[in-house]
Amino acid sequence: MRVAASGADLHAAARLLGVAPAALAPELLDPGARLLVGDDAAAHLRRRWTDEGTTEAVVVHRSTHVTDRAALLAVASAWGCATVRDAGTGRVLEVPPPAADAPLTERFAHLAALAATRVEVAVALARDTGRDHRKDDGSWSIAADDAAHDAAVEVLRPLGVPVLSEERPDPSVRGDQPWIVLDPLDGTGNFRAGLPPWAFSAALVHDGEPVAGLVVDLSSGRRWAGGRDAGAQRDGAPASVREGSTVVAPSGRVVRVPATAWRVRVTGCTAVDLCLVADGSAGAWHDLDRSGTHVHDVAGGLAVLAGAGGVALTPEGGPLRLAPDTETLIRFVAAASETGARDLIAAVGS
Repeated sequence: MRVAASGADLHAAARLLGVAPAALAPELLDPGARLLVGDDAAAHLRRRWTDEGTTEAVVVHRSTHVTDRAALLAVASAWGCATVRDAGTGRVLEVPPPAADAPLTERFAHLAALAATRVEVAVALARDTGRDHRKDDGSWSIAADDAAHDAAVEVLRPLGVPVLSEERPDPSVRGDQPWIVLDPLDGTGNFRAGLPPWAFSAALVHDGEPVAGLVVDLSSGRRWAGGRDAGAQRDGAPASVREGSTVVAPSGRVVRVPATAWRVRVTGCTAVDLCLVADGSAGAWHDLDRSGTHVHDVAGGLAVLAGAGGVALTPEGGPLRLAPDTETLIRFVAAASETGARDLIAAVGS
């Protein structure tokens, strides 16, 4: 079974489940729901919190021929859930982790989803504790930042690779060693103001390339995941770039509208910005007209972008390479195609 992503999928799922399409239509757009559909089976799942404070994927409704446990467990794993519960029978399946000898990208994807779930709780519990202050660059550092970092690092530690984060000094990384980079709470200013989006972002990087990434918009539940050899998904359905005239840009006092763009959007959350390029909601992103962006802000989104078929180029037009350094600012263009990226570089530079 696959995650339903179209009107045709919706009608097929409704027929198999024996309900009106209108009963399922809102679920197709809800990040907290999934419709799975196959040739002769369908299932409707929702993510929910248990009384013990864990998350589970609940099978709300299923056709009688659902035998594909792997699909149910995959949805639960990507949601960061520990269990799958059948609402009709009460039966519970544990979500197993990947095998110890599974590829590092698979083990990272599983634990990153669990980390995002832990961060959801941590930032909510730390909200409005009064331990907020402005950093030297004018941005906010709040109690939720530290809580998010601690929660994420604890989950990712079993991978045994260095973890870089906005909230801590960088550990040393050998030249041939993979590393993880986190922005446990991207869009801190948005979070503090209660203005969506704010997000969890994590990437696995090797040889300067983000090979796997996860970005979760914690304000809405939207999820983007992907990597170089794994494609990209938005809320479990395949995602891909597309050319467009909307450019997303980092927040700032001045935002230029390049000649190649009809409109510019500013969300205040860079990780989500890059995912909007990856899923085709926007045509491009850039920070060429400002001082730059940190690696922890962009690595997760860049992994998703690569999986979706997009490109990231430096101001000089070369491929972007990431270094294990959360202090240095980097400048680049992210776009649906190399042609689009080069056109944007020329437009911003003119």
